[in-house]
Amino acid sequence: MAVIFERLVSRNLVRFISSELDLAGIRMSVDTFIRIAILGSFAMLIIVSFGLAILYNMQVGFAALAGIFSAVLYGAALYAWLEYLIDKRRTFVDSILPDYLQLTSANIRSGVALDKALIGAARMEFKYFRDDILLMGKQLYAGETMQNALTNLAGRYRSMQLKRTVRMMTEALRYGGGMSDILAQLAKDLRNQNIMHKEVAGQLFMYTIFIVFASVVGAPVLYGLTNRMISITDTIWGNILQGSPGALNTFSQASTISFLKPHPPTILPSQYYLFSIVAIIVISGMSAVIVSSITFGGWVKGLRNIPIYIIIGLTVFYVMSAVIGSLFSTITVT
Repeated sequence: MAVIFERLVSRNLVRFISSELDLAGIRMSVDTFIRIAILGSFAMLIIVSFGLAILYNMQVGFAALAGIFSAVLYGAALYAWLEYLIDKRRTFVDSILPDYLQLTSANIRSGVALDKALIGAARMEFKYFRDDILLMGKQLYAGETMQNALTNLAGRYRSMQLKRTVRMMTEALRYGGGMSDILAQLAKDLRNQNIMHKEVAGQLFMYTIFIVFASVVGAPVLYGLTNRMISITDTIWGNILQGSPGALNTFSQASTISFLKPHPPTILPSQYYLFSIVAIIVISGMSAVIVSSITFGGWVKGLRNIPIYIIIGLTVFYVMSAVIGSLFSTITVT
């Protein structure tokens, strides 16, 4: 008997996932998506936990925590993927909406009815928005009212511009008004709004440069320098302890100032190396999100730049570590 994964979660979550799939334009059942999420998370938990415990001899508790974290990260990645698709559709609709409204206004001026004007303005270059317009036309021919058909169209996108446009159109249908003039003015206002957004993004360009430089260049350089210096210091201390450990103890006992008593560093190079890698990944990923929020007013567009930022940051880290290691290579010689 096949397991219905949709019944394993609450109805509110099912409705939320269904809404997200519709907004993302994914033709997939909620049960299939939940099956992918649950089975994928469980697979990540098993693979990561057993992999760390068996291959790297990690303690069972830490391996289990890493597996749980990877499973949660897998679920978060699925959600981020949906949000990215939703924002991509919203951005596309916002970009072509002024042209669509202008074409619809021109059709109405030529004497075409509103429903046919809306369908006739759906050009091939509008892609999936054209498909939704044609679907709206089928609903109209099936007897659906214009207000409900327009509301259903706006509900397929997370676009405030489209929702406001539909609201203006429904109010014009309800109370009367020149639809052609309204659509032409809406198209003009939307174009001005898009131009203003680009001007604001251009004015904030210096902030984005500073954030990108600090995250993918400055921080990796400092981490690379510190990581190499810790490795060199650990090597020097190893040579000192191996060569004359008694002299070190004598100097420590003779010293009257506590903070001048020399002792080996408590942080291992391997521990700081792992910390550096994790810190660079987190800083680079967060900087991509911050830059996207500043430039576009939302964090979703930064998801596609996260891998690029992380690769650049890690590359700078390894290059800096290699350069510092080559400069101070003679110090590590006994």
